[in-house]
Amino acid sequence: MRRELGGGFELDDDRGRIDVDAVHAYISRESYWGSGRPRELVERSIRGSSRVVGLYRGDQQVGFARAVSDGVTIAYLADVYVLAAHRGRGLGLELVREIVDGGERAPGAQASGVRWLLHTADAQRLYAKLGFTDAPPVYPLMERGRR
Repeated sequence: MRRELGGGFELDDDRGRIDVDAVHAYISRESYWGSGRPRELVERSIRGSSRVVGLYRGDQQVGFARAVSDGVTIAYLADVYVLAAHRGRGLGLELVREIVDGGERAPGAQASGVRWLLHTADAQRLYAKLGFTDAPPVYPLMERGRR
């Protein structure tokens, strides 16, 4: 999948096009959720994801999102970002929309019962536009932290 967004921006789910150095730089230095994350873990998380989508302006990667899913019942949205210089144009919304609803490659494209999850401390209004809610989950959420 490759989709033009106008203004020189495009989305692409070609895993080989992902600029791992750019994704690592953002996640490890600028994100609140992955501060200090080693490059090797970023690279492994990209390889292990069921789908990745990059946001590009020309040859520069300016955004990223990934999904982890069994493709049938559950999917987790992770590592979503758009560089600050490009925010406020609806690019993040299109990036997330592509991951969760984007055609045959989206987790759950063949099964309408996929439950999407994410952890976030910001951008709740963006995610709400795509059906995410901060209402209490049907079942209590438990989390096992890193060891």
